[in-house]
Amino acid sequence: MADWIIIVDDDETNLKMAGHILSKAGMRVTAMKSGESLLKYVEEKEIPDLILLDIKMPGLDGFETLSRMRKTERAKNVPVIFLTADEKDQTEAKGLLAGAMDFIKKPFVPEILTIRVRHMIDLDHLQRNLANEVKKKTKENERLFLHVVSSLASAIDAKDTYTNGHSSRVAEYSREIAKRYGYEEKQLDEIYMMGLLHDVGKIGIPDAVINKPAKLTEDEYEIIKTHPVLGARILGKIKEMPSLQMGARWHHERYDGKGYPDQLSGKDIPEGARIIAVADSYDAMTSHRSYRKPLPQGVVREEIENGMGTQFDPEFARIMIGMIDEDTEYLMKEE
Repeated sequence: MADWIIIVDDDETNLKMAGHILSKAGMRVTAMKSGESLLKYVEEKEIPDLILLDIKMPGLDGFETLSRMRKTERAKNVPVIFLTADEKDQTEAKGLLAGAMDFIKKPFVPEILTIRVRHMIDLDHLQRNLANEVKKKTKENERLFLHVVSSLASAIDAKDTYTNGHSSRVAEYSREIAKRYGYEEKQLDEIYMMGLLHDVGKIGIPDAVINKPAKLTEDEYEIIKTHPVLGARILGKIKEMPSLQMGARWHHERYDGKGYPDQLSGKDIPEGARIIAVADSYDAMTSHRSYRKPLPQGVVREEIENGMGTQFDPEFARIMIGMIDEDTEYLMKEE
């Protein structure tokens, strides 16, 4: 398909000349006589490969036209070359700052016009293709990273006989709480990762302590309480996602400051950790243990409600209660 150029110039002669030159070079050309016409067109019609835009025109000049076009979602990235008879350096500098990619002087030299236009279109296509490849590779890397993280979370859960699937459920619940709170997609992916890895520190806890069927001694409980710090130390190595260590270190903090390991309280506890704390406690109550089955849904709801403002951030606890109330068949629990 031929490359498509829109030429905007109030001078009929310039429109015809540029149109003839570019059409002869195998390009598709659309001519317009004002900035207003261009803005209306790109808002409603297809977007061209490139726009040749005259600077001095009645009504909206080229600078104002480009400025307004860059604010539209549909046409903000279309490459623009200014057409001008002005030789002043200030004009060129102003145009480049406004977002123009190049300048072509009038009257046109056919070879220069064709080469400049062709070069700019090829460059734009190259950049788009490169951006798409980077995006594609990034997605592939994200999927690989998620796969590795999910496998690690499964390995963590496997240490504890009674926490099968715990990390993935906490991740799902955390994501849903965050979604209802208003998180955007990227933030939701981040909170999901934090949920998957919140217990990574349990890798360093002896199996005999984690799987002890009887009540833990005071010393054993102190060992268990080291897992948030161990987890934060492990995840602190991942510099690209510093939030991961927040979920690991502070998911056992309490809103009233009586949690561990740092006795943080209220809004001093990072938001992601406050979300995970609710999800983590909910899953603990709705999962099988050596000494009991999942608690009845009404009991779980009451525990979450009673913990508002003491154990849990009231806002996130309210969201969790809303999720419980919607779960009329009590499906949110370990199978």
